[in-house]
Amino acid sequence: MANHTLSDLRATNQPTEPLPGPFQAAEFSGDDLAVLNQEFEQLSAPEILRWAAESFGPHLSLAASMTDAVLIDLAVKVAPAIEVVFIDTGYHFDETLETVERVRRHYGLNLRIMTVATHDEELWKIDPANCCSAVKVGQLDRALAGKAAWMSGLRRDESPARSASPILARDLRGLIKVNPLANWTAADVQAYIMDNDILVNPLLDQGYPSIGCMPCTNKVLPGEDARSGRWSGQEKTECGLHQS
Repeated sequence: MANHTLSDLRATNQPTEPLPGPFQAAEFSGDDLAVLNQEFEQLSAPEILRWAAESFGPHLSLAASMTDAVLIDLAVKVAPAIEVVFIDTGYHFDETLETVERVRRHYGLNLRIMTVATHDEELWKIDPANCCSAVKVGQLDRALAGKAAWMSGLRRDESPARSASPILARDLRGLIKVNPLANWTAADVQAYIMDNDILVNPLLDQGYPSIGCMPCTNKVLPGEDARSGRWSGQEKTECGLHQS
Protein backbone atom coordinates (compact mmCIF):
# COMPACT_ATOMS: atom_id res chain seq x y z
CA MET A 1 0.00 0.00 0.00
CA ALA A 2 1.22 3.48 -0.78
CA ASN A 3 2.39 5.21 2.40
CA HIS A 4 0.27 8.04 3.71
CA THR A 5 -1.03 9.23 7.06
CA LEU A 6 -4.59 9.89 8.08
CA SER A 7 -3.90 13.04 10.07
CA ASP A 8 -5.51 15.17 7.37
CA LEU A 9 -8.75 13.24 7.83
CA ARG A 10 -9.18 14.17 11.46
CA ALA A 11 -10.82 17.53 10.70
CA THR A 12 -13.74 16.83 8.39
CA ASN A 13 -14.62 20.49 7.91
CA GLN A 14 -11.23 21.49 6.54
CA PRO A 15 -10.14 20.93 2.93
CA THR A 16 -7.56 18.20 2.43
CA GLU A 17 -5.56 16.85 -0.46
CA PRO A 18 -7.07 13.72 -2.01
CA LEU A 19 -5.52 10.46 -0.91
CA PRO A 20 -3.73 8.41 -3.57
CA GLY A 21 -5.95 5.82 -5.19
CA PRO A 22 -7.91 3.99 -6.20
CA PHE A 23 -6.14 1.07 -4.61
CA GLN A 24 -6.50 -2.60 -5.35
CA ALA A 25 -7.32 -4.87 -2.42
CA ALA A 26 -4.04 -6.73 -2.84
CA GLU A 27 -2.08 -3.57 -2.03
CA PHE A 28 -3.13 -3.80 1.62
CA SER A 29 -1.10 -6.21 3.73
CA GLY A 30 -2.20 -7.60 7.06
CA ASP A 31 0.13 -5.12 8.76
CA ASP A 32 -1.44 -2.24 6.80
CA LEU A 33 -4.90 -3.27 7.97
CA ALA A 34 -3.73 -3.57 11.58
CA VAL A 35 -2.22 -0.07 11.55
CA LEU A 36 -5.28 1.44 9.87
CA ASN A 37 -7.62 -0.29 12.32
CA GLN A 38 -5.77 1.31 15.21
CA GLU A 39 -6.11 4.74 13.64
CA PHE A 40 -9.71 4.26 12.59
CA GLU A 41 -10.81 3.56 16.16
CA GLN A 42 -10.16 7.27 16.75
CA LEU A 43 -11.89 8.51 13.59
CA SER A 44 -15.54 9.32 13.00
CA ALA A 45 -17.68 7.33 10.60
CA PRO A 46 -17.65 10.17 8.00
CA GLU A 47 -13.85 10.23 8.12
CA ILE A 48 -13.67 6.47 7.57
CA LEU A 49 -16.18 6.70 4.74
CA ARG A 50 -14.19 9.46 3.09
CA TRP A 51 -11.03 7.37 3.32
CA ALA A 52 -12.82 4.41 1.71
CA ALA A 53 -14.33 6.51 -1.08
CA GLU A 54 -11.01 8.16 -1.92
CA SER A 55 -8.98 4.97 -1.56
CA PHE A 56 -11.17 2.74 -3.74
CA GLY A 57 -13.15 5.16 -5.91
CA PRO A 58 -15.60 3.41 -8.26
CA HIS A 59 -14.34 0.01 -7.08
CA LEU A 60 -16.28 0.39 -3.81
CA SER A 61 -19.84 -0.77 -3.03
CA LEU A 62 -22.10 -0.47 0.00
CA ALA A 63 -24.24 -3.47 0.93
CA ALA A 64 -27.52 -2.41 2.55
CA SER A 65 -30.05 -4.51 4.44
CA MET A 66 -32.54 -1.64 4.57
CA THR A 67 -33.10 -1.93 8.31
CA ASP A 68 -32.38 1.79 8.33
CA ALA A 69 -30.64 4.29 6.07
CA VAL A 70 -28.00 5.51 8.54
CA LEU A 71 -24.95 4.22 6.65
CA ILE A 72 -26.46 5.24 3.31
CA ASP A 73 -27.08 8.76 4.59
CA LEU A 74 -23.50 9.04 5.83
CA ALA A 75 -22.07 7.56 2.62
CA VAL A 76 -23.92 9.70 0.06
CA LYS A 77 -22.79 12.85 1.88
CA VAL A 78 -19.22 11.79 1.10
CA ALA A 79 -19.71 10.00 -2.23
CA PRO A 80 -23.14 10.79 -3.75
CA ALA A 81 -22.72 8.32 -6.62
CA ILE A 82 -21.60 5.36 -4.50
CA GLU A 83 -23.11 2.06 -5.61
CA VAL A 84 -25.56 0.68 -3.05
CA VAL A 85 -26.31 -3.04 -3.30
CA PHE A 86 -29.49 -4.66 -2.01
CA ILE A 87 -29.96 -8.42 -2.25
CA ASP A 88 -33.56 -9.34 -3.00
CA THR A 89 -33.67 -12.94 -1.84
CA GLY A 90 -37.33 -13.36 -2.70
CA TYR A 91 -38.12 -13.91 0.98
CA HIS A 92 -38.12 -10.35 2.33
CA PHE A 93 -40.88 -8.71 4.34
CA ASP A 94 -43.09 -6.39 2.30
CA GLU A 95 -42.01 -3.60 4.65
CA THR A 96 -38.37 -4.13 3.69
CA LEU A 97 -39.09 -3.92 -0.04
CA GLU A 98 -41.15 -0.77 0.55
CA THR A 99 -38.21 0.70 2.50
CA VAL A 100 -35.89 -0.04 -0.42
CA GLU A 101 -38.06 2.06 -2.71
CA ARG A 102 -38.51 4.90 -0.20
CA VAL A 103 -34.75 5.13 0.37
CA ARG A 104 -34.00 4.92 -3.35
CA ARG A 105 -36.33 7.82 -4.13
CA HIS A 106 -35.24 9.92 -1.17
CA TYR A 107 -31.54 9.83 -2.03
CA GLY A 108 -31.70 9.26 -5.78
CA LEU A 109 -29.52 6.24 -5.10
CA ASN A 110 -27.20 4.53 -7.48
CA LEU A 111 -28.97 1.33 -6.43
CA ARG A 112 -28.18 -2.13 -7.72
CA ILE A 113 -30.72 -4.79 -6.77
CA MET A 114 -29.47 -8.35 -6.99
CA THR A 115 -32.37 -10.71 -7.64
CA VAL A 116 -32.51 -14.46 -7.11
CA ALA A 117 -33.96 -16.80 -9.70
CA THR A 118 -37.28 -18.31 -8.69
CA HIS A 119 -36.97 -21.81 -7.28
CA ASP A 120 -39.57 -24.52 -7.75
CA GLU A 121 -39.52 -25.06 -3.98
CA GLU A 122 -38.65 -22.54 -1.29
CA LEU A 123 -35.02 -23.08 -0.32
CA TRP A 124 -35.52 -22.04 3.29
CA LYS A 125 -37.85 -25.02 3.63
CA ILE A 126 -36.04 -27.71 1.67
CA ASP A 127 -32.40 -26.71 2.29
CA PRO A 128 -32.23 -24.28 5.23
CA ALA A 129 -28.54 -25.00 5.87
CA ASN A 130 -27.55 -23.73 2.42
CA CYS A 131 -30.29 -21.20 1.71
CA CYS A 132 -28.26 -18.17 2.80
CA SER A 133 -25.21 -19.16 0.80
CA ALA A 134 -27.34 -19.57 -2.31
CA VAL A 135 -29.62 -16.56 -2.14
CA LYS A 136 -27.47 -14.05 -0.21
CA VAL A 137 -23.76 -14.83 -0.35
CA GLY A 138 -23.90 -15.94 -3.96
CA GLN A 139 -25.66 -12.74 -4.99
CA LEU A 140 -23.15 -10.59 -3.11
CA ASP A 141 -20.34 -12.47 -4.86
CA ARG A 142 -21.90 -11.44 -8.18
CA ALA A 143 -22.36 -7.82 -7.07
CA LEU A 144 -18.74 -7.51 -5.91
CA ALA A 145 -17.14 -8.97 -9.02
CA GLY A 146 -14.55 -6.43 -10.18
CA LYS A 147 -14.67 -4.47 -6.91
CA ALA A 148 -11.78 -3.85 -4.54
CA ALA A 149 -13.76 -3.08 -1.37
CA TRP A 150 -17.22 -2.98 0.12
CA MET A 151 -18.92 -1.57 3.20
CA SER A 152 -21.57 -2.73 5.62
CA GLY A 153 -23.39 -1.39 8.66
CA LEU A 154 -22.19 -4.18 10.96
CA ARG A 155 -21.81 -3.14 14.62
CA ARG A 156 -20.07 -4.84 17.53
CA ASP A 157 -22.92 -4.36 19.96
CA GLU A 158 -25.41 -6.27 17.81
CA SER A 159 -24.45 -9.68 19.20
CA PRO A 160 -21.66 -11.49 21.05
CA ALA A 161 -20.53 -13.03 17.75
CA ARG A 162 -19.82 -9.55 16.38
CA SER A 163 -18.21 -8.06 19.49
CA ALA A 164 -14.66 -8.22 18.13
CA SER A 165 -15.43 -7.12 14.56
CA PRO A 166 -12.73 -4.82 13.14
CA ILE A 167 -13.43 -1.67 11.19
CA LEU A 168 -11.26 -2.99 8.34
CA ALA A 169 -10.83 -6.62 7.34
CA ARG A 170 -10.11 -8.80 4.34
CA ASP A 171 -13.08 -10.93 3.38
CA LEU A 172 -13.08 -14.46 1.97
CA ARG A 173 -12.98 -13.04 -1.57
CA GLY A 174 -9.77 -11.19 -0.81
CA LEU A 175 -11.56 -7.82 -0.88
CA ILE A 176 -11.27 -5.12 1.76
CA LYS A 177 -14.37 -4.91 3.94
CA VAL A 178 -15.09 -1.64 5.74
CA ASN A 179 -17.41 -1.44 8.75
CA PRO A 180 -17.61 2.32 9.45
CA LEU A 181 -20.17 1.85 12.25
CA ALA A 182 -18.40 -1.05 13.98
CA ASN A 183 -17.86 0.87 17.21
CA TRP A 184 -21.26 2.61 17.23
CA THR A 185 -23.83 1.58 19.81
CA ALA A 186 -27.56 1.18 19.35
CA ALA A 187 -27.92 4.52 21.15
CA ASP A 188 -25.57 6.16 18.64
CA VAL A 189 -27.68 4.82 15.78
CA GLN A 190 -30.92 5.98 17.34
CA ALA A 191 -29.50 9.44 18.02
CA TYR A 192 -28.36 9.78 14.41
CA ILE A 193 -31.78 8.67 13.17
CA MET A 194 -33.54 11.24 15.33
CA ASP A 195 -31.11 14.09 14.64
CA ASN A 196 -31.10 13.58 10.88
CA ASP A 197 -34.66 12.36 10.24
CA ILE A 198 -33.39 9.10 8.75
CA LEU A 199 -35.74 6.71 6.97
CA VAL A 200 -36.15 3.39 8.80
CA ASN A 201 -37.85 0.09 8.18
CA PRO A 202 -41.24 0.21 9.96
CA LEU A 203 -40.56 -3.26 11.39
CA LEU A 204 -38.09 -1.64 13.79
CA ASP A 205 -41.04 -0.26 15.75
CA GLN A 206 -42.73 -3.66 15.76
CA GLY A 207 -40.07 -5.53 17.74
CA TYR A 208 -37.64 -6.44 14.97
CA PRO A 209 -34.29 -4.69 15.70
CA SER A 210 -32.45 -6.88 13.16
CA ILE A 211 -34.31 -7.61 9.94
CA GLY A 212 -33.49 -10.34 7.48
CA CYS A 213 -35.62 -12.70 5.43
CA MET A 214 -39.17 -13.16 6.70
CA PRO A 215 -39.01 -16.94 7.38
CA CYS A 216 -35.88 -16.59 9.53
CA THR A 217 -36.62 -13.36 11.44
CA ASN A 218 -38.64 -13.19 14.65
CA LYS A 219 -39.38 -10.46 17.14
CA VAL A 220 -36.87 -9.90 19.93
CA LEU A 221 -37.85 -10.06 23.58
CA PRO A 222 -36.81 -7.29 26.03
CA GLY A 223 -33.25 -7.80 27.24
CA GLU A 224 -32.20 -10.01 24.32
CA ASP A 225 -29.46 -8.94 21.91
CA ALA A 226 -30.56 -7.33 18.66
CA ARG A 227 -29.87 -10.40 16.54
CA SER A 228 -31.47 -13.00 18.80
CA GLY A 229 -34.52 -13.02 16.54
CA ARG A 230 -32.50 -14.28 13.57
CA TRP A 231 -32.64 -18.06 13.01
CA SER A 232 -34.28 -18.57 16.41
CA GLY A 233 -33.86 -22.08 17.74
CA GLN A 234 -30.89 -22.79 15.49
CA GLU A 235 -27.16 -22.73 16.18
CA LYS A 236 -26.75 -20.41 13.22
CA THR A 237 -26.02 -16.75 14.03
CA GLU A 238 -24.74 -15.38 10.69
CA CYS A 239 -25.75 -15.74 7.05
CA GLY A 240 -22.16 -15.77 5.81
CA LEU A 241 -21.97 -12.28 4.31
CA HIS A 242 -19.59 -11.05 6.98
CA GLN A 243 -17.06 -13.88 7.16
CA SER A 244 -13.47 -12.71 6.98
